[in-house]
Amino acid sequence: MKINADSIRELAHLLDETGLTEIEVAEGDRVIRVAKGAVAPHTASAVPVQSIMPSDPTLPQKANTAPPDTVAHAHPGAVTSPMVGTAYLTPEPGARAFVQKGDTVKAGDTLLIIEAMKVMNPIKAESGGTVTQILVENGKPVEYGDVLMVIE
Repeated sequence: MKINADSIRELAHLLDETGLTEIEVAEGDRVIRVAKGAVAPHTASAVPVQSIMPSDPTLPQKANTAPPDTVAHAHPGAVTSPMVGTAYLTPEPGARAFVQKGDTVKAGDTLLIIEAMKVMNPIKAESGGTVTQILVENGKPVEYGDVLMVIE
């Protein structure tokens, strides 16, 4: 396998510019994944990066598009993401959400799942209460420490 070091350098530079912790590009069965502070288990191969990168890679990209809520970060019932991944509010496409705003939950109830490196990780309530805010959208990426929900 031939590795294109220039493509990897470009992706690493893009991580720094955007503040992301991981990026993966693929073309057919060829994939390059670059992650900060983690070892990715995938095999990297040369990929013509220019053909699959966004039209303007200098624009900052934000993982969670939900509006930031400074009150939610300080709230004692804030449920934060323990990892980088993709948040799913439903157990499968078309299914009812694990929880909805206004639902009462008890400690140990599954609130959502975060897919990280093709593993589905259930995020459970640490304490009981009422879900007052859901700050993440189904199928959207989340970063470590993002506030996902608030339970009062």
